[in-house]
Amino acid sequence: MGKSERKNGWKEWTKAILIAILIAFVLRSFVFVTSVVDGESMEPTLENGETVLFNKLTYLFNEPERGDIVIINRPQKNYVKRVIALPGETVAVKNQTLYIDGEPYDQSFITDNELNNTGQFGPIQIPENSYFVMGDNRKLSKDSRNGLGFISEENITGKSEFIIFPFNEWSMIK
Repeated sequence: MGKSERKNGWKEWTKAILIAILIAFVLRSFVFVTSVVDGESMEPTLENGETVLFNKLTYLFNEPERGDIVIINRPQKNYVKRVIALPGETVAVKNQTLYIDGEPYDQSFITDNELNNTGQFGPIQIPENSYFVMGDNRKLSKDSRNGLGFISEENITGKSEFIIFPFNEWSMIK
């Protein structure tokens, strides 16, 4: 192998590495973002310390839906919560039952014990372009009931897709 062949080989490898870095940068900046779950507010769905991959493109083409687990961008901190009520809907909790527009809503993603920790509130009308969110661990969650308030659409950064760390818990999020 001559000097020019080795030089071309290095050029090709360098070009491939730079292209890979550029693709990774574009994906990280515009398509996917990772977030480490901080605290117990989404247990048992997401546990403290897990790294979650969020899809940033989803909400460029679609609106958040009830049940989506989203990342909420706030100046001091990002939050991971579940969308409960959509713009224009009315939400209330009475006797451990969540009502959306007066109809009971099945929350199969939380335990009966967590239903008891939801408390009583409402009815509350959700403003246009805003969402009502709650953590799955209702007792420990700071959410739309007690501090976060309504979440504007522009503060929702992405939809959770996968748990990527720890590796033995790698899975899609439901």
